[in-house]
Amino acid sequence: MTLPVLVVMLVLTGLVDQGEGTMCASTFFSSIVQLIPCRAAVVPFSPIPPSETCCNALKALGQPCLCVLVNGPSISGVDRTMAMQLPEKCTINFEPCGIMN
Repeated sequence: MTLPVLVVMLVLTGLVDQGEGTMCASTFFSSIVQLIPCRAAVVPFSPIPPSETCCNALKALGQPCLCVLVNGPSISGVDRTMAMQLPEKCTINFEPCGIMN
């Protein structure tokens, strides 16, 4: 029951990125779907670098949505620290996301 309530709260708040005040135009779940090509690069202890497809998807998604994913509900099989490293590994100039616990 807690997870659906949290997801609804994220959607209702407009998925606002903390500090920047910019909005993510995607929902939490559509953002996850968009970054499926990055899955191999963000599983715990993965030595696989992000693919070009992953980097293109990350650019299209944008920094506010990446921060929403990093700070949202945990995603099974995804290392948040590795997800936060995607912009650097893809040479995308995003502002860093802070992890909120």
